[in-house]
Amino acid sequence: MSKTAVRHEALLLLLSARGYVSIDELAAHFDVTAQTVRKDINALAREGKVVRFHGGAGFPAGVGRQAGDMRIGGRSSDAGCRIGALVAGRIPAGASVCINSGPTQESVARALLKRRKLRVITNSLPIAQICSDNSECEVWVAGGVMRRGDGGVFGGGAEGFIREFKADYGILGVPCIDEDGNLLEQDLHRAAVAKAIIESSRFVFLAVAASCFGSSAVARVAHLSSIQAVFSNAPLDDRWKKLADAAGTPLHLV
Repeated sequence: MSKTAVRHEALLLLLSARGYVSIDELAAHFDVTAQTVRKDINALAREGKVVRFHGGAGFPAGVGRQAGDMRIGGRSSDAGCRIGALVAGRIPAGASVCINSGPTQESVARALLKRRKLRVITNSLPIAQICSDNSECEVWVAGGVMRRGDGGVFGGGAEGFIREFKADYGILGVPCIDEDGNLLEQDLHRAAVAKAIIESSRFVFLAVAASCFGSSAVARVAHLSSIQAVFSNAPLDDRWKKLADAAGTPLHLV
């Protein structure tokens, strides 16, 4: 895969996590010129994958599920499938698993389809649907207000529901990890669900795209040191590997 193609995939992952990103932010994130970013956006816009806005880019209206699939974890992402398989390989048959909403986590759910006698707790309608294809999987779904972007269910009811359980494994995805090792979400409702999963799971696995490292968001979930293992895709800058080492959190790359 060419450098341009790799950057295009990473750009789509970042856009799907953030919704909208400015040209200046993208140039700084990928360490390229603003002119290069504009060329990338124009090429992806011609393919109908993004919409150009003044000073930035976002996803087309009405393609929430497509956008979700382009985030790491959807059918269109080979890296997402590999991360999903890596995480699922750590989940034994008969385990209880709590998963939050997001395409990365959907990829994990697909990889878990052959696992026997799982009990899945989730705030994601797509994940519930995926897991329902496994006749030996018992699925518990939180109630609340559904977000159209990824089919996640949020609100106090969802958080309280998750806290009724003590799962063997929590599988968490967040859009951003900052320079200090903070796991960040885009709003307080998403952060609250993620916190509930951490509190309600014996072991927590973080499954994220490499492009999430160094991104920014407003709502703090937890610190990297509170996670038992991180699963992501290469290439990943050495500074993030050092951050994971300092936090005492194993980092697994595919």
